[in-house]
Amino acid sequence: METVTLGKNGPVVTPLCLGTWAWGDKLFWNYGDGYGPEQVKEAFTAALEAGVTFFDTAEVYGLGTSETLLGQFLQQTQQPVQIATKFGPLPWRFTGQSVADALTESLKRLQLERIDLYQVHWPFTFFLSQETLMNALADEVQRGRIGAIGVSNYSAAQMREAQQILAARGVPLAVNQVRYSLLSRQIESQGILSTARDLGVTILAYSPLAQGLLTGKYTANSSETPTGARKLDPRFSKEGLQKITPVISLLQQFGEKYDRTPAQVALNWLIAQGNVIPIAGVKTAQQVKQNAGALGWRLSDDEISELEQVSRPWL
Repeated sequence: METVTLGKNGPVVTPLCLGTWAWGDKLFWNYGDGYGPEQVKEAFTAALEAGVTFFDTAEVYGLGTSETLLGQFLQQTQQPVQIATKFGPLPWRFTGQSVADALTESLKRLQLERIDLYQVHWPFTFFLSQETLMNALADEVQRGRIGAIGVSNYSAAQMREAQQILAARGVPLAVNQVRYSLLSRQIESQGILSTARDLGVTILAYSPLAQGLLTGKYTANSSETPTGARKLDPRFSKEGLQKITPVISLLQQFGEKYDRTPAQVALNWLIAQGNVIPIAGVKTAQQVKQNAGALGWRLSDDEISELEQVSRPWL
């Protein structure tokens, strides 16, 4: 298994990360209806068997349930596993101590003494200045409770500001977790990707399959309809699905060549961008195996370029 170093000298992880938002989340994912603790435990085991040992969670996923489940599963394996979680700078958190307290709670749920990657979930810090926030995180790196610091949904300018505050403490910014897929390439046009490269920051790409649009499961002519909040997403309308047909066709074409699914090709394209790690959300062992099929092979430079051309409307 190839590996990727987060940032300049952060933890070494697998080139694919598994997202655990659905582990315990009833609001968006209907946890407990059709899948539950048994299924996500099987997903965790399947990931380790496939050699994928990097998991992303957050304190807000299932209001702590996701971290708690991961903590339980970690107790049942000797295999080294890398965990990333996130801190939410909520309005009532406005001191450095509030950052330390939130980390303590996450570590308790995860049953860990140290987290590999601790990320700021969004850039709206309300009453907590970036200065206070980044310095509190740098303190935790020095205390040994955080391996690396990341941010999420930060613009190019916000990322530079965070990096400068941390650099003054001798701590690099390792990661920016942002939405990125063939159908969501704004991080390229907004300068986030190029800034990350300049700063030596790794991109963690969430929603890498565009909520399932890149799996090929939903087409303008099929009767398959999405569930939950996706029903309201205009991208899943007949017009929206017609618009993405050229992208899906190319993914299917390359998939046939490599004996891979459109989703595996879409994930492989992201990995091929270099220093980009897709976070694929999983609920079941089958989904883990499906996503792991994106690893161990590579699209050619010409194919990467063709996918780049056909997805230009989403820049």
